[in-house]
Amino acid sequence: MYYIDTIKDSVSVSPIYFGENIDEGVEKILRTKYERTLDKDLGIILAVFNVREISDGRIIPGDPSTHHDVTFDILAFKLEVEEVVVGEVSELADFGCFIRIGPIDGLVHMSQITSDFISYDRKAGVFVSRNTGRSLKKGDVVFGKVSSISLKNSIGDAKIALTMRPDGLGKYEWIKEPKKERKPMGSRPRGGKRPTKR
Repeated sequence: MYYIDTIKDSVSVSPIYFGENIDEGVEKILRTKYERTLDKDLGIILAVFNVREISDGRIIPGDPSTHHDVTFDILAFKLEVEEVVVGEVSELADFGCFIRIGPIDGLVHMSQITSDFISYDRKAGVFVSRNTGRSLKKGDVVFGKVSSISLKNSIGDAKIALTMRPDGLGKYEWIKEPKKERKPMGSRPRGGKRPTKR
């Protein structure tokens, strides 16, 4: 979910930074360029740190900036399909709920909240299941599994779909519920006749 990666890049340092320490100027430029951006390979870049190996500046005729090769580390957030995540319900809607996972919200469609029939009570601001009485409201902490990821050019356009239907997912209270006993498949009453093939 959270990763540290090392990146090498070339930075153009404007003359406005010439009076500053070069390390501080380069770090400011990198933070502006990378932080709070989405990269399809790296994920959502949260922070730039450990800026190092800043080369001597190169000058290009007609360009007042100096150009430096630099190495630095980033902290990134990236999800994988089938990954189990924990987050807080941030919003409810007629069609499902949004779960805050780190820097992004994922959608759990109402059909994926639980395997029981569920309905949304808009007045009370809660999802309630018909048979089990399970409820889900804003602020609840839940476990979910990533079912699909669609990354666009910005964080706001990214779409994460989650499910809470499988056993072991959903609210912690649901996970602790005792499991119902199931009759083994293929069992038949004693003394019953075995079906014959025709």
